[in-house]
Formats: sequence, C-alpha cells, structure tokens
Amino acid sequence: LAIKQFEAQLYNAQSMENIILQQITENENRINFLLGRYPQTIQRSSSLFTEMKPSTLNAGTPSQLITNRPDIRQAEHEMKAAGLDVKVAKAEFLPSLEEEGGFGYRAYRSGLLFSTPESMMYSILGGLTAPIFNRSAIKAEYLNANARQLQTVYAYQSTLLNGFREVSNQLSNINNLEISYNLKSKQVTTLNQSIDIAHDLFQSARADYLEVLTAQREALDAKLELNETMKNRFAAMVDMYKALGGGWF
Repeated sequence: LAIKQFEAQLYNAQSMENIILQQITENENRINFLLGRYPQTIQRSSSLFTEMKPSTLNAGTPSQLITNRPDIRQAEHEMKAAGLDVKVAKAEFLPSLEEEGGFGYRAYRSGLLFSTPESMMYSILGGLTAPIFNRSAIKAEYLNANARQLQTVYAYQSTLLNGFREVSNQLSNINNLEISYNLKSKQVTTLNQSIDIAHDLFQSARADYLEVLTAQREALDAKLELNETMKNRFAAMVDMYKALGGGWF
C-alpha cells in the first residue's frame, strides 16, 4: 500500500510538472509576441523563485502620480474640450459684423463710361446681424454646452475616484499578500519538520510509511501554495504600477 501511494504521488508530481512547463511555454510566447519576435526561450535567473523579493513600495507616495493614468488624462482633456464648447456657444449670442465690397464703372454719359477715374464706382456695404430669429436655438445650444461641461466634470470626478479606489485596493492587497507569504513560509518550515519526525517514527517502527507520505504530500501542497502567493505578490506590484499610470519611480 505504501509503495502504491508513493507511486501515485510521483505520477501526480510529474503531471503537475508538465502542466507548469506548458504554462511556461505560453508565457514565453506571450512575451515574445509583445517583443515582436518569434517563439524562443526566455533567459531567466537561476536563483530560487522563493528567494526573489518584490520591490519596496512606500505608502507615502504622492497622490499626484495617479494623474499619470491614461483614463484620468483623457478625462482632463474632455473637460477642456467641454469648456471650449461653452465659449463657442457664447460667441453665437454676439452680433456679427458683415461687410461687402463692390467695384465697377458707372456714368450718365456713354462716352465717359469706361473713363478712369471719372466713372469709377466703389461700393462698401456694411451690416450688423444679430441673432434674433434663431435666438431660442442658440440658447438651447448654450444650455446643452453647459450640460456637457457638467457631465465631463462628473466623469472626471468618477474617473479620479476609481483611480484612487484601485490604488487603495492594491496597497491592501500587497500588504495582505506579504503577511500571507510569511505565514505560508512558517507553514512550510513546520511541515518539513513533520517529514523528518514522521521518518524518524517510521525508522523506529512507531509509524507506517503512509504517515511519511502524508507529511510529504502536505509539505508539497504548502510549497506550491507558497510559490503561488509569491507569484501573486509580483502580480500585485504590476497591478499597482498600472493603477498609478506608470509606476512610482
């Protein structure tokens, strides 16, 4: 029974290894696609993954960094554009001065018709056109422009609040993942000690080998969870980089 349990645990580990190798291949190909090149192996550090440490993030980072986010900058430009709409609408209320010019020949006597400058005629017509008949339409357009401006203000406020929400969530996520990683590390250390204890008990005929296998399986599961927590810590740092619109350096 112990041998069969050991074989089953070995096959399970080998199966998990191939699944992880497939994930590595897909991630490498995704990186190669972003770099604009054909699939190839990505050189990585040979150090243990659990020994790598995420970058340190200070919670006192200036809030001005959040304005680097593309969505917030877009909302700012939309507010500016809405302000121009109001100015254009106001300009429609102002009277417009129109001038027309003319040039030609005019004479009472045909002999002098094309004589210059006796028969030369200039005509300058001026007119002041005020928005009288279409005043209601212009007023509606003006109110509509103000409404659009108010909408962009609310949209900017909503975008800004959403940015701060994402940053706050990621700060909390990074902190909780760090605590979880430390607790998982202690769990792995304890389970590794339990393997040694179970092996000593088996050697002294006070426990069967199934207990050794159980301790090994629990330690393996804890190590996998530890690696997953470490991966989530790095992913949280990337999400924070995105939430700040380009980092905090």
